[in-house]
Order: sequence, then C-alpha cells, then structure tokens
Amino acid sequence: MKLLEEKIKQDGVAVNKHILKVDSFINHQVDPGLMQEMGQEIAGHFREKGITKVATIESSGISPALMTALALNVPMVILKKQPSKILNQDLYQTVVTSFTKETNYELTLSKKYITADDHVLLVDDFLANGEAATAAIRLIRMSHATIAGLGVLIEKSFQPGHEKLAAQGIEVYALARIAKMGENYIEFQE
Repeated sequence: MKLLEEKIKQDGVAVNKHILKVDSFINHQVDPGLMQEMGQEIAGHFREKGITKVATIESSGISPALMTALALNVPMVILKKQPSKILNQDLYQTVVTSFTKETNYELTLSKKYITADDHVLLVDDFLANGEAATAAIRLIRMSHATIAGLGVLIEKSFQPGHEKLAAQGIEVYALARIAKMGENYIEFQE
C-alpha cells in the first residue's frame, strides 16, 4: 500500500536493522484516516473469505483490527496480554515470547467470544519473527475456530515470520513489506 509506505518514509524512524518506530501514527499516536484506509484495504483483501470475527493482540493491533472489523461488519475480539481480575475462568491461554520486549507473557482468550463456528481473521501492526501471530493462531485453534489469514500493516520480510506462518498454511497479507532496514534506512520489497 503506497500510502502506508509514504507515511513510513515520512514519519517512521529506522532505529537499527530490527527496530522501526511508527509511534507517531500507528501505535502511540494514531492517524485515524490512515488507519481507516488500512482497515478497508485488509478487509477488501479478505472480504470473500466468510470471516465471522476479527481478532488481535492488545494493544497496538487494536486500531487496525477495529477498522478491519468495521469494514467487514463483524465483531472484533481482543486477545489479552495482561491478567484480569474478572476474566479468570473459561479461558484459553498460551505463552508468547515477545521479540521487541524480550520477555514471555501469557495470551488469554475468553471461551465466550470465539467458538468452533467462527472463521477468524487475525490483524496486527507488525510481523517480524511470527511468535505473537503463531501464539494467537494457537489460541484461536484451541476454540476449534478456523483461521482466515493474517492481515498485517508492516511486515519485516527479512525476518522469518512470513515463512513460518506460510508453513502452517496461513495466508499473510501485508500492506507494507520491508526488505531491509538500517539506521535511518528503509528499503521496501516490491
């Protein structure tokens, strides 16, 4: 998506070969117009897949997932990272290793919100090593729901996430694919 690539060039900051800061328009401050366009683009790609729910991992995936769910006219489900005092039974849980935070956390889904009848589209802001997406897919599959695919805003194509998910039979649709990064340098994949 050229609009996203231009925004990344203009406002994104490549800190080094692994870290791209897009906090001024995606995950700290959100550009709602851009987010709506990206949600419509992801929804358009998956529109004919019979999606019944859109799911994301809190918190950076919420905005694009919400816009995608709105465009598809289906509910959005948030997979929780933080333990809840009230959400403590009838849960599916799995452990995720976070690349950016270099830590493990438990991902949680209430059994009430995704069932075997659902065909779920997963939406997130970044795809790098694929650990978070793999854990989210594992969690959704615990409910016996099916996975329609993964819509992601930015894919770091030089990291193994895409191949890891494709090997599991997951369709990955990325709006911007980065081939290479370095300090103040970003090269997009065609």
